[in-house]
Amino acid sequence: MQKSWSLSKTSYSLELSIAFGDRLALAHPAMTSKVANSSGSDNAEAKLSPSGLPVREVPGGYGVPFLSPLRDRLDYYYFQGAEEYFRSRIARNGGATVLRVNMPPGPFITADSRVVAFLDARSFSVLLDDAKVDKTDTLDGTFMPSLALFGGYRPLAFLDAADPRHAALKRVMISLAAARMHHVAPAFRTAFGAVFDAADAGLGDGPVQFNKLNEHHMFDFTCSALFGGTPPSKAMGDGAVTKAIKWLGVQLHPLASKIIKPWLLEDLLLHTFRLPPLLVRRDYADLTAYFAEAAAGFLNDADKAQSGISRDELLHNIVFTAIFNAYGGFKIFLPHVIKWLARAGPALHARLASEVRAAVPNGSDITVSAVDKMPLVKSVVWEALRMNPPVEFQYGRARQDLVVESHDAAYQVRKGEMLFGYQPLATRDERVFKQAGEFVPDRFVGGEGRLLGNVVWSNGPENSEPAEGNKQCPGKDMVVAVGRLMVAELFRRYDTFTADVKEMPLEPVVTFTSLTRDKAE
Repeated sequence: MQKSWSLSKTSYSLELSIAFGDRLALAHPAMTSKVANSSGSDNAEAKLSPSGLPVREVPGGYGVPFLSPLRDRLDYYYFQGAEEYFRSRIARNGGATVLRVNMPPGPFITADSRVVAFLDARSFSVLLDDAKVDKTDTLDGTFMPSLALFGGYRPLAFLDAADPRHAALKRVMISLAAARMHHVAPAFRTAFGAVFDAADAGLGDGPVQFNKLNEHHMFDFTCSALFGGTPPSKAMGDGAVTKAIKWLGVQLHPLASKIIKPWLLEDLLLHTFRLPPLLVRRDYADLTAYFAEAAAGFLNDADKAQSGISRDELLHNIVFTAIFNAYGGFKIFLPHVIKWLARAGPALHARLASEVRAAVPNGSDITVSAVDKMPLVKSVVWEALRMNPPVEFQYGRARQDLVVESHDAAYQVRKGEMLFGYQPLATRDERVFKQAGEFVPDRFVGGEGRLLGNVVWSNGPENSEPAEGNKQCPGKDMVVAVGRLMVAELFRRYDTFTADVKEMPLEPVVTFTSLTRDKAE
């Protein structure tokens, strides 16, 4: 179960706002001062942060219990969308980028929707500091999926870095990623070939959607890269991907939108009540049975190494890591890379093709070490991760009272409060990146690599490494390598391509309209 908010709802104070026509509002105790960047008592204004910034109470508010979280959910999913939801509240509070807001899904799935949101790069960095933030059960935000979806165990991603089980599980997952790294390029080459052979064949009959091909073949790739053996499409049949996506859907349906029409029906079905784990019990049993066999060698090695984790618990963590972290990440990330390449057009395509073909002679295989020597390819992938981090949100609870700094002010945050960061605003911060809202392909080429510390898609800076004692993604290097391999394989095979892009909340729908093969092939 998620830890409850340390400040009781009964501690809300009722205040009358007569400045706006006798509108009744409920405010958090921390918001009893005026809500504005300049808010705070004389004492609060007199306090300075270690950097010399004035310490203020956090502006914003939560409104009327039940009704305001419900209204905010509709704004977030349907009336404004995520980015405008935050931008409108920044504007409403005088440009402050540390705010009190409600986060969906709200009633009845979430008992408490209140968060302190960090919406700039400087304040967002607090969420990456494990000494300040407790991430127990906060992966999905203000709600925690049933443990019945995970075999009754709490997966690594839901454990705080200070939990002893976190270190034991993280150690095993880091070793898995490192041991299998040399299998990534061959497995990806097979999956890429299948995706684009199908795309080439399909274009004869009209446009071809990349997402469907990626969804199908990347599950095989993930399992082959991590464990080898028989891929799920052969071991389980064509229904393997469907089982995996159903399992993901029952976990994450409170965060999904624009799947069902009309939106009122979708809101009722997806955001109001939890779907029962019973809906995917058989699917999950089939997936677990597959991984028990596919990962048997890895599980045997872990037993011999006396990892301190039971074989059954490690098996369920493997299922979560392979499907949720790896496959789910590739399902979102790779369409975004193709999207930005499609929008960039033939000039960038020509530069990438030239770099790839100069580095890898005809007849040679593209390897992880080869793409590490392609500065433009590397920069394109990092820039895609900056623009569209696969996981847009970070959550955690304050371990103690904190003073959190934005660029212009500092804010008092109380112990136990739920902290939230919307990563696309943090990684597109104009105070950190020039042309922050634009895709700049060579942003990280040469000296600009110093900015990599502000690319934090992996729950940590890009220039730091996963460790047992932190929450950074153990498969960070593998994800980056796969992005580079896709760009390199794409422009070794094609001179250019065109595609239509339809933006959706989770991943863009990318549809190829043409693929122009390398004339030298």
